Amino acid sequence: MSSFLITGGNKMKGVIVPQGAKNEALQVICATVLTSDKVTIENVPNIRDVNKLIEILRLIGVKVEHPLPDTYIFQSDNIDLARLDSDDFCAAAAQLRGSIMLAGPLLSRFGKAVFPQPGGDKIGRRRLDTHFIGLEKLGATISYNYQYYTIESPKLNGCYMLLDEASVTGTANIVMAAVLAKGTTTIMNAACEPYVYQLCKMLNRMGAQISGIGSNLLTITGVESLGGCSHRLLPDMIEVGSFIGMAAMTQSEITLKDVGFEHLGLIPQVFRRLGVEIWQKDGDMIIPSQEHYAVERFMDGSIMNISDAPWPGFTPDLISIALVTAIQADGSVLIHQKMFESRLFFVDKLIDMGAQIILCDPHRATVIGLNRKHNLRGIRMSSPDIRAGVALLIAALSATGESRIDNIEQIDRGYQNIDQRLRNIGADIKRID
Repeated sequence: MSSFLITGGNKMKGVIVPQGAKNEALQVICATVLTSDKVTIENVPNIRDVNKLIEILRLIGVKVEHPLPDTYIFQSDNIDLARLDSDDFCAAAAQLRGSIMLAGPLLSRFGKAVFPQPGGDKIGRRRLDTHFIGLEKLGATISYNYQYYTIESPKLNGCYMLLDEASVTGTANIVMAAVLAKGTTTIMNAACEPYVYQLCKMLNRMGAQISGIGSNLLTITGVESLGGCSHRLLPDMIEVGSFIGMAAMTQSEITLKDVGFEHLGLIPQVFRRLGVEIWQKDGDMIIPSQEHYAVERFMDGSIMNISDAPWPGFTPDLISIALVTAIQADGSVLIHQKMFESRLFFVDKLIDMGAQIILCDPHRATVIGLNRKHNLRGIRMSSPDIRAGVALLIAALSATGESRIDNIEQIDRGYQNIDQRLRNIGADIKRID
């Protein structure tokens, strides 16, 4: 198990190019199974979760070429369904929550998918009902035995469905199943995150017929087969938001290249509410060095409340980053994490570092900003999940003294070479085994 050693207090300065979007990568890589033709995907991040998914594809017989550092070519013309029952496949799929998104493509093209209970972040219960109910409506039968799901259907048929929640991965799975189903599928309350938008655009280039892209009402007319295409991932908006918070907490001046402002939603607005200055220059984002930043209040004078919501609301993956950014702000803010009941439990480490945070309940925390009157102090801690791990990393970079973050494999799941990229702009961070 590796760790980061961080000596905090350095002001960083430089240019960072955001990696390709992790959550989009997991969806579109699964979609390559829908065709026997070659599919090229560019701007693929070199992170643990994506690499694990590519390993899973190789295990079931997908041919994978890697001609450039950020480019992969997939060809699923010789998939061996028998390998779905192998110990190697089940062990690999169990480590990655995103592996569940292979269910829709495998079911749609081959009529069968087998999966263990998927892994992922330990941030509370993350049910799969939306995935399974949607697949059942299309005609699949699902059985569960000893932590393994078997999903089967000789032929899927389009239908109308109203999703019980706007699940991003659930929507993606159902869309990928529906593109080869017979007839028309209408999905109401579909997730409309940029990841789903990108997936649908890619599927249409492959020959699918999807309308309503970017809205919560998708209409899919099934086709007989799909062909190959090329696709480029968006910049990772979660990484962009993470670097905004990092720049504010450490009084650093950071330029983020080609961030794709049109796909960031409320992210810049929420950090501006915390007092962070964000400038736009063409397609680049500049966060200037700020000695102080002050939290806004609502128009009636009440305390600022930042909460997550389905797109186009503020993404839950950045709630941890907004919380840590508020630690050195002038003012107070209520952070409300609505979707996951365990995502705020990392704040005890921030309190140990000297932050003024009241954990009201599993979903809400009040942060009383220090306004640089007191520095955080370095401590030893462990990363519980991807986003909390980066929040702790931001706190450590701003703290006085040395911090050690253990279990950084969690951070590596979502952030590409984060230590090297931070050293390039002046951070004092080392990776140790």
